[in-house]
Amino acid sequence: MASKTTNNSKTANKTTHPVLGKRALNRATLDRQLLLRRVPRSEMSVKAAVEHLVGLQAQNVKPPYYALAARLDAFDPEELSALMASREVARLVTMRSTIHTHSADDCLALRPLMQAGGPDRELKIFQARGGLAGVGTDRLAALGRELVEEEPMTMKQLREALLKEWPDADPFSLSVAVRCVLPLVQITPRGLWGRSGQVTLTTAEHWFGRNAQPAASADDAVLRYLAAFGPASVKDMQTWCGLTRMREVFERLRPGLAVFQDEKGVELFDLPDAPRPDAETPAPPRFLPEFDNLLLSHADRSRVLGGEQKGRTWRGNQAYSTLLVDGFLAGIWQLAETKESATLTVQVFGKLTRAQRDEVTEEAERMLTTMSATTAYDIRFETFLS
Repeated sequence: MASKTTNNSKTANKTTHPVLGKRALNRATLDRQLLLRRVPRSEMSVKAAVEHLVGLQAQNVKPPYYALAARLDAFDPEELSALMASREVARLVTMRSTIHTHSADDCLALRPLMQAGGPDRELKIFQARGGLAGVGTDRLAALGRELVEEEPMTMKQLREALLKEWPDADPFSLSVAVRCVLPLVQITPRGLWGRSGQVTLTTAEHWFGRNAQPAASADDAVLRYLAAFGPASVKDMQTWCGLTRMREVFERLRPGLAVFQDEKGVELFDLPDAPRPDAETPAPPRFLPEFDNLLLSHADRSRVLGGEQKGRTWRGNQAYSTLLVDGFLAGIWQLAETKESATLTVQVFGKLTRAQRDEVTEEAERMLTTMSATTAYDIRFETFLS
């Protein structure tokens, strides 16, 4: 009788998938992020780009404009500004409880899905600190909605009105709490190009003149995330949105997805027909704004960041604007503007070749002519000092 051989090795039955190296992941992600080449307007409108990217980080006013300037050909900041003025896009808290610029549809549908991944979590933190003792969230939501839909309010006005109901509450905690329980839009002129204005709030439903929509499905969110940030792991997607327990969603979608793994063996999912360019595809320099989602939307950011670069893009709670060279983080930049001139200072982390420096200078000139009101500008290179 023939003997039966049993292999008890854990790796014997382990499914292996095609491996995507760091550069391959870099090029794929850059392509999804519209950073391998600027997309012609005939292929994608400004509004379509905002939706494809599933929103743009908007902690400050200017980053969404710079994000699109790096991605769209012949971009004019007034295009995004006009969409804001016409209420086709707006600024509100969504992923990770941070402010994003979204289309009206995404404001109304994404925020409910992202509620548990950011606003609810942030609310629990402030409740645990004790500044919201006695403040019922249902009553807070109802009163807050009544106040800002009667007339849009600044944070100070809203806080003072809420303190009449809860005089013993911590004022700052109240401000955060109402933003957590309601989808509050920052209304214009805040966010318009070349304009200024206080943060003034009303509900998304009131601003767009539309009833709340059903929350976007988790399945749809995964597919949209992969289209903009893939190939990616479950943890990558959870890092992007703040939601947890997304494994079961990926497993439900698995039959319709392509599956790979990175060099560490981590399983990566992707849309079957999504572009995955050759690892040696040229990647032109790009100037990205602070908080750009390219750098914030993966648990493993080595597809863009080198290990020695961790921590170089932040100081305290402030993120620097960043420079990509050959697809990877290569430095930071600052723009100082007056009515007469603009000075762009580029601090590089290492040495640039002559060809790379020329390409960075050309890209800098393109950005400045697109984004700066003055035609007199100076581009300076410095070595980054940690």
